[in-house]
Amino acid sequence: MNHSVNFITKTAVVASIYAVITWAFYFVGYNAVQFRVSEIMVLLAFLDKRYSYGLVLGCAIANLTSPYGIADVIIGSLASLFVVVMISITRKLLGFNKFALYTASLWATISAAIIAYGIVFIFGAPEGFLFWTVMVAIGEFVVVTVVGAPIFAWIISKESILKKFAFDSMVE
Repeated sequence: MNHSVNFITKTAVVASIYAVITWAFYFVGYNAVQFRVSEIMVLLAFLDKRYSYGLVLGCAIANLTSPYGIADVIIGSLASLFVVVMISITRKLLGFNKFALYTASLWATISAAIIAYGIVFIFGAPEGFLFWTVMVAIGEFVVVTVVGAPIFAWIISKESILKKFAFDSMVE
């Protein structure tokens, strides 16, 4: 398969899976405490930064149905972009190990400030800044660091499974 077709296909699959998981768990993904199960997937950027394209696209697609409208599409996608870039940078700086993975997983929690600022800026509710920051951060921390990081730590400890996640060696 052509390299660009391979890349586009894998990016579309990741984006689709992210959006479908978000919609499947819609009831917990858009509340004050957002347990967006699909956010576990941001750790794919730790395995290979090329997953970032599909993750950001998937977030944008999923947020098209958000109760917060176009603001969530823009702010949520920018926050996801920030997270996957920082995860990739953390891996580059700290290496491919469990410590780096757990450290990188914290970027999702940190991005909560970006989301909260966006909500305050767009909707003009400065009194809600702390509330939204804490609520979104709790959800991100639980989903990505508490649940996702151990799953990905297990994946990186198993060479045979890790190979299946290698972007270049996926079934073509």
